[in-house]
Order: sequence, then C-alpha cells, then structure tokens
Amino acid sequence: MFSTRVVASLVRQSLRRTTALPVRMARRQVLQATAVAIPSRALAFSTAAAPDTMFCRQCEQTENHVACTTTQGICGKTAATSAAQDALLESVKSLSAWCQAARQQGIDEDQLKEANVLTLQAVFSTLTNVNFDEARICDYLQQLERCKAELKTLVFTPPTEPVGALDWRKHDTPAAVTAIGQTVSVPKREAAAVSADAFSLNEIASYGLKGVCAYAAHCYQLGKMDAVVMAEIHRLYALISKPDMDVPDLLPAVLKVGEINASVLAMLDQAHAEHFGVPEPTQYRTTAVEGKCILVSGHDMLDLYELLKQTEGTGINVYTHGEMLPAHAYPKLKAFKHLAGNYGTAWQNQKFEFAAFPGPIIVTTNCLMEPRRMYQDRIYTMNEVGWSGISHIGAERDYTAVIEQAQQMKGFPKTIEPAHFRTAGFNHRVLLPMADQIIEAVQKGVISRILLIGGCDGSQYERSYFTDLAEEAPDDSLILTLGCAKNRIIHSKKLDGATLSNGLPRVLDMGQCNDSYSAVGECLFV
Repeated sequence: MFSTRVVASLVRQSLRRTTALPVRMARRQVLQATAVAIPSRALAFSTAAAPDTMFCRQCEQTENHVACTTTQGICGKTAATSAAQDALLESVKSLSAWCQAARQQGIDEDQLKEANVLTLQAVFSTLTNVNFDEARICDYLQQLERCKAELKTLVFTPPTEPVGALDWRKHDTPAAVTAIGQTVSVPKREAAAVSADAFSLNEIASYGLKGVCAYAAHCYQLGKMDAVVMAEIHRLYALISKPDMDVPDLLPAVLKVGEINASVLAMLDQAHAEHFGVPEPTQYRTTAVEGKCILVSGHDMLDLYELLKQTEGTGINVYTHGEMLPAHAYPKLKAFKHLAGNYGTAWQNQKFEFAAFPGPIIVTTNCLMEPRRMYQDRIYTMNEVGWSGISHIGAERDYTAVIEQAQQMKGFPKTIEPAHFRTAGFNHRVLLPMADQIIEAVQKGVISRILLIGGCDGSQYERSYFTDLAEEAPDDSLILTLGCAKNRIIHSKKLDGATLSNGLPRVLDMGQCNDSYSAVGECLFV
C-alpha cells in the first residue's frame, strides 16, 4: 500500500504544468536536474457552452489546450456524444449512491455484482477514444437504471440522489439523452458548485475515477474484482455527485482516488502475470512476414489470447499495434508462433497505418479514431469500444467473421529482409533484481542519471518534447519509458539499439499505461 505522502506526491507530479517555460529551456533544466520553481499560469476562459456545442476537457488534446467547445472534439467526439456521456456519468453517480446505501445496510456483495460490473463498463466507455456510439450509451443507461430499480427493492433507507438524477428509462433515444445530458454538463455542474477550487477538485476526482474504472475493468476481464475497491469507487462517485461538497471534503477524495488507483494497477499487474506469465525482455519483429494477417490494437490481452487460439493452424499471422505491443513479452502469448510482430507506431497514426494494413483490424480498448472509409468494412470493435456502423464482436469473443475476412484478403506479399527487431518487457520483476547492478553503474559513473519518460501522447506532429528530451540526454543516461509516449523514443534513430558502456540498453521499454505499476514501483524503490 502506498502512503498518503507518496500518493500526494504523485498527484502533485501529475498536475504540474511546464507550459510556462519555453520547451527547450524546460528540457535543459530537466536534464540538468536543477530545482526550478515553475510559476502557475491561470487559464482565463469561460466554461459556458451553447446548447448545440460541447464542453469537454478530459484529454490532453483539447482545443487550444483548454477544452473542446464546438460541435466536434479533437478526438472526433460530437457534441451529442459528449452530452450523452455526461448523462451516463450522472446515472453512474446515482447508481453509486444506491450501492453505497446498500453496503451501509448490509446488502451482500454478491447482490451488487451486476452494479459493480456495469459501473466499470459504463465509466470505461466514456474515456477518450473509446465509445462514440450514442446507441450504445443509451443501452448502458437502460442497464444502469434497471440495476438501480432492483437495488431499490433491497434498500430500505434510500440515499440522497444527485440533483441530476433522472429516470433515464423515460429517455430511451439518443436525441432525448443528449438533451437531458446538456443539463448536467461541465458548465452546469460548475455553476452549482460551492467554489472554483471545489469544482476543480471534483473534476480531478471524476477524471481520476475514469482511469481507476478502466484498469478495474481489465482486472474483471481477468477474473479479479476487489470488493474494497468497488466500495470506494461507489463512495467517491456518491460524494462528488453532491454540489455542496467543499475543499475539505474533496481534497481527501482526490488523494483516495490516487491510492485506490495504485492498488488497482498492482492487481492488474498480478492478474496479467498469473494469466500470461511474468513479462520478460523479449525481441519482437517490426517488419512484415509473408502471409494472411490480422491486426490487434488496444490493451486487452485476453482478447488477443483468444484470437491467437482461434487462428492457430489457419496460416494467419497476428500483429499487435499501439497499446497491444507489450503482449510480446508475456510467455503464454509469445508461445504462439503466429504472433508475428508489432505493426506501426502509436494510436494517433492509425488512420494511415490501418489503411495500409492488408488485413482486418480489431480494436479491443482505447484508442479508436474515426475510421476512414477505406477500412470501415474491415475494422471491428470489442468490449466498451464502439463507433456507429462498425462491426462489434460480443463478449463470447467469436472471431469467425474476422478470420474469414483475413483469409479472403491478400495479406503481406513478402517477408521483409533483413528483419528489424526491438526489445520490450522490462517489467519491475526484471528491473528490481537488477537494482544492485544499476546502483553500481551509477556509483562508477557508467550511468549519470535515470529518466522516466512516459504517459499518453497526442496526434499533433509538433509534439516532439519526449523525443527531444531523450535524444538530448547524455549518452550515459538510462531512459525508462512506457505508455504511448514511448513511441516518440523507441522509433528514434539515434536511440535505436543504443547501449551504455556496460552493455545495458539505454532505453528500457516498461510497457503501456496498464503496466505503469512497474514504473511507480521502480521509481519509489530508487
């Protein structure tokens, strides 16, 4: 368990802004490891939004780096979808209040299983680049309301529901949900808040809980559900649903989000290791192999595993893309010989990379962008992911249609030689035993500094900070990297294959966002 001091430090680190400094100056100061007092810069803007526009600021790509406030967001989300997602989150808050009341009144956890699963799935669907299908949002709303109706028959003392709590069953069309969703938008909720600081904390907790639910949903897919975590998720959603909560109520809530997120990441790390083996440094191919092919993107390893089983012996090669790259480091997955390699780079390049891929594509989780017409008929979504008009694979994971389509397509015409390989799989179970070796290298001057460069990334071409920082680091620096941001580093010609004087690779790929427990654990140890 991480202490409150550590969690608070992590929260502060995640919220620190460096945009007040020129980018090159910021890089230089990071590399010099000097203590810099970075001035805060208030962003003066109005959260008012017209009825037919949106207000969404949950990701790093927002318009003018503030918020998307027109009819469509940078991610492709429409104003209607944004409003529907706001409605969905209000329904989650309402259900959470009932779940909290149920636990307080002694309702057995088994009776809350459906509510737990629906909470995770519904919230996960609102993450950036996950679900753009308003019909699916309506379906989640109906399921949440049916679940809440069942809880009402069990709970003898009803909770105080959110101001925005409505019977969404009466609003069962996308248009109706959108209209109601606009009444619980960010600007509307801000207007009802006690203060600007209180609302800011409310928003931090809200977006943080989205991440918790996404990781917990992955754990559920792998058979793990923590009753304590679910109780905290519902308690926190019930808390932030109340507009009269002030800073003393909300600051501890934000810290609690960080604490349970760390525990969920640890649970996910353990679940992956139990199902697929402990990740280990593994070379994966980045060049094509002749033959029919299927591409898999997203984070869900179990979806990939089931596909590998169903395609075994068919002559079809399976490639990973983007977030699925860490799969190559898991013994149970890399045991499949037709897991041929990793294709392409990060999610933001998918419109070009998917178009050029000569086979069908499966997106298991984020990140999905609006599919281009040239591959709309060969892209499939799974789990919480959705786009109107795109084929969706159900929970049974039947890949028959995908396999048949792959067999009908040309595939890669030839094997590219010489083959190119990179290495992934530097899990904390690999790095921590190397701690003495790394410390000795630091003491002997072989390693001058250790940099952790990771996180999400955006689609703007000019976002070169990650690359520049890594390339400008001294040749005797060790770089740990993870998340989509690592693609800005592992594809650097300067760093490709670079080693320290003791033979250790200069760049250690620790995985994706789902693997960030490794980075947190390693940094706390160091």
